[in-house]
Amino acid sequence: MFSKNSSETNPPVPGAPASQAPELAEPTSPREPLPPKPDQTGPETVSATGVPTGAAKAARAQSGPFLTTAQGARLRDTDHSLKAGPRGPVLLQDHHLREKITHFDHERIPERVVHARGAAAHGTFVANGTAEGVTQAGFLAKGVETPVFVRFSTVLGSRGSADTVRDTRGFSTKFYTAEGNYDLVGNNIPVFFIQDAIKFPDVIHAGKPHPDREIPQAQSAHDTFWDFVSLHTEAQHHTMWNMSDRGIPRSYRTMEGFGVHTFRLVNAAGQTTLVKFHWKPRQGVHSLVWEEAQIINGMDPDFHRRDLADAIEAGAFPQWDLGIQVFPDTEDEMFEGIDLLDPTKLVPEELAPVQIIGTMTLNANPTNYFAETEQVAFHPGHLVPGIDVTNDPLLQGRLFSYIDTQLTRLGGPNFSQIPINRPHAPVNDMLRDGFHQDADHAGVAPYQPNSLDGGCPFMAGADMGAFIDVPAPVPASRKVRENPATFDDHYSQVRMFFRSLTPVEQDHVVQAYTFELGKCYEENIRLRQLQSLANIDERLAAEVATGLGLEAPAPDTAVEDTDPSPALSQIGASWPVAGRVVGVVADDSTDLGALSDVLTSLNAAGMVPLVVAPHGGKLGGEVTIQRTYLTARSTEFDAVVVAASGAPAPDAADSLDAKAGNPEGHPSQDPRVTMLLAEAFRHVKAIGAWGDGASVLAAAGILAETPGVVVGAAAEVVSGVTGLLANHRVWERFPVA
Repeated sequence: MFSKNSSETNPPVPGAPASQAPELAEPTSPREPLPPKPDQTGPETVSATGVPTGAAKAARAQSGPFLTTAQGARLRDTDHSLKAGPRGPVLLQDHHLREKITHFDHERIPERVVHARGAAAHGTFVANGTAEGVTQAGFLAKGVETPVFVRFSTVLGSRGSADTVRDTRGFSTKFYTAEGNYDLVGNNIPVFFIQDAIKFPDVIHAGKPHPDREIPQAQSAHDTFWDFVSLHTEAQHHTMWNMSDRGIPRSYRTMEGFGVHTFRLVNAAGQTTLVKFHWKPRQGVHSLVWEEAQIINGMDPDFHRRDLADAIEAGAFPQWDLGIQVFPDTEDEMFEGIDLLDPTKLVPEELAPVQIIGTMTLNANPTNYFAETEQVAFHPGHLVPGIDVTNDPLLQGRLFSYIDTQLTRLGGPNFSQIPINRPHAPVNDMLRDGFHQDADHAGVAPYQPNSLDGGCPFMAGADMGAFIDVPAPVPASRKVRENPATFDDHYSQVRMFFRSLTPVEQDHVVQAYTFELGKCYEENIRLRQLQSLANIDERLAAEVATGLGLEAPAPDTAVEDTDPSPALSQIGASWPVAGRVVGVVADDSTDLGALSDVLTSLNAAGMVPLVVAPHGGKLGGEVTIQRTYLTARSTEFDAVVVAASGAPAPDAADSLDAKAGNPEGHPSQDPRVTMLLAEAFRHVKAIGAWGDGASVLAAAGILAETPGVVVGAAAEVVSGVTGLLANHRVWERFPVA
């Protein structure tokens, strides 16, 4: 269920920077540090060896009212270096200067090579018991509640890149189970570019900015990426997903997650089952449209991380159901002709339905980005009894790569002792010393066997919850560098995915390929990729070729036709509206009583209404304004309702805002309101108006009878727009031929 703040005329709006509003004058009376905001929490207070300390989470935060050195000595001045006289040289003996500058010089750690740009949240996972028959994992037993920390991310961009680029998104979950930490390290796309981890440096080097100019940032629309994927055709399936609307999600909250690989589950009787993991967002799977994503990159490059944090702060807690596709653990590890060890293949849900095994709710933001979101360390080898890996060659390489990465990023082998990474189960690992060792180990015998420490730690049997590597048989073979023949089909599932999409989604794929290939300099690269598109779908290749001004090639590879999978489309279902952001355009002419009723109704439905007005402050001294015509943009809203006259704001002048020059024909309208509505209209969003708002729509060229436009009394508008939001967008506004 979504939790929401109580309804009121001025419902709390996310974005407050601190837990207490500042006074106008600089504070001078010493006081203890402010507590975190109500929406924030930190890692559980367990010791470096997993023992609950009973301390409050704030015990790790700064304490005391006075500025001190790192050693706790109080300071009287941090504005001036110690000098030989007011104009003299700075003295080397200034210990505070040296400590402060030295620490600052070393504040940054190496960013992740991939998934550098991230956002995260705390939450809980509650199992429903459905998985008990296939796994002995304790956290999947019915009713068990497990703390989680989830990090979402883009793949290609640096930490400073924009959120809404066309890219794959990471979806990684750390379960703090009673049997140790389990990490489900996945993506928002169920397949990957490569079949073998040895190719991972190649695909990332190809996707990253060109090494000579370090451009373009966080984009695949360049020659090196398309050079690689057009030659290494096993990448075509993942590439098609990226070119679909899945590559530009509306929100982390409306994004599916996938474990990508096939995993092996083991039940209490030792029986094994193969599974694929799925995260299903309860708000549905929704995306941006391409122009909208491009505008957001300039207007608000932090759009996704802000959206996640604001939703949690507003009490619209995001939720996902965790599900598994279940397959028999046969000797050939195949299912319906699909090789389960090939990470470039998926299993259609129509062949193997997703069985829901629990629900995750994210309900708290991090207290400190660096300490938690930046330092969290995921690893697909962080397993618990009942979950094991398979021989997927990409997964096998990840089991090495992830832990190796942490050694450099987090300063040594003790990264598991960083608070966000600490297990909530007892740790007795016999690992000692090293950089950043936070544990104070007792005993003299960190080895096995020993008698000096009384034999501790002891081995655990299977009946004591030990992790047991599944004794899977390894057939007699020979050492080779090659793939099985079942990995050779690079096109049939790509065709299935494209033909499973609705016509409007297919149009978006055509547009994406045309844009991306149009950014490539070399014509031969465009021609080579067109050949792959011809093998996937001749119409797709023809329309992209037309956009590029090239001839579409004929297919050169025979590709098997398979049944489409309707589950792969994002369009056609109805979803909850909780957490949706609605822009409410109002001004001093608006009926405040009706406006208050609208805000109350939207807030009660779990949505976040933001009042947009010509100026800041309050309307009529009653209704708080969150955005102005200057600061608002349509891309922030899932829907827009208008109850204003649209009259120009005081700053509606070319010299103040280039968007505010009065267009010919409507000098009585603020052009920024017209722009906001025009963008929302062509981005197929729901639009409503009451009172003077109807004339504002008309001035923007939006007809009341157009699909997705609701004009009437305020209550009718709220009801109509809410109904439209359940479908995310009004696709029928622009029918596809």
